[in-house]
Amino acid sequence: MSDTSSVLRIVWIYPDLLSTYGDQGNALILRRRAELRGIKTELVRVLSSDPVPVEGDVYLLGGGEDRPQILAADRLRSDGGLKRAAERGAAVFAVCAGYQIIGESYGDDADNPLPGVGILDVRSGRGETRAVGEIVADIAPELGGGRITGFENHQGRTAVGPSAVPLSRTVTGVGNDGHTEGAYQGQVIGTYLHGPALPRNPHLADLLLRMRVGEIPPLPPSWGETLHQERLAAAL
Repeated sequence: MSDTSSVLRIVWIYPDLLSTYGDQGNALILRRRAELRGIKTELVRVLSSDPVPVEGDVYLLGGGEDRPQILAADRLRSDGGLKRAAERGAAVFAVCAGYQIIGESYGDDADNPLPGVGILDVRSGRGETRAVGEIVADIAPELGGGRITGFENHQGRTAVGPSAVPLSRTVTGVGNDGHTEGAYQGQVIGTYLHGPALPRNPHLADLLLRMRVGEIPPLPPSWGETLHQERLAAAL
């Protein structure tokens, strides 16, 4: 998709399993910021009992508790639709539990390694302490830079492999390991940021749109920047 004449298909994966901390907000703000620019959208909600469509443009995964996370990972691997969509160039944005399960492996509540979907070269396990609170990080310059904020609540620790790149460098908070936060590989992005992440960081939403639409015109600062600046000021 390289223009605004086609419909942008936003696929929200497994809201019945992965929708902690209002992660639905990521789908809503992405759709709104597209439509404000005249881009037609379709929001597709895929329950865990449904097959994942391959012809989407942006796929969104949220957070979840340990058991729903395992169920989601098992079903996504057996279904194969998300992996095929990523291979054909779709953008993927995954948060917390979703971030872990799109990787190569993640840990259960006893830190036993379990296989992930394998579309992002990261491996996650459990740390000794839980990361809870506001997090601030600086996005990788090659993605346009900028500062992002969010709320983290996880015990995961994530190692970024050679095929992926850290999404950002932490200013405050833990993220992957106290030094980096999230990861990306091509058009696949994972992060620990709740909040939800895209309403709090509209430039992240626009990054996803550019991945599928190309260049997009800026929006007035009132469309999201006020919240971003408020949360940033409160966290530092």
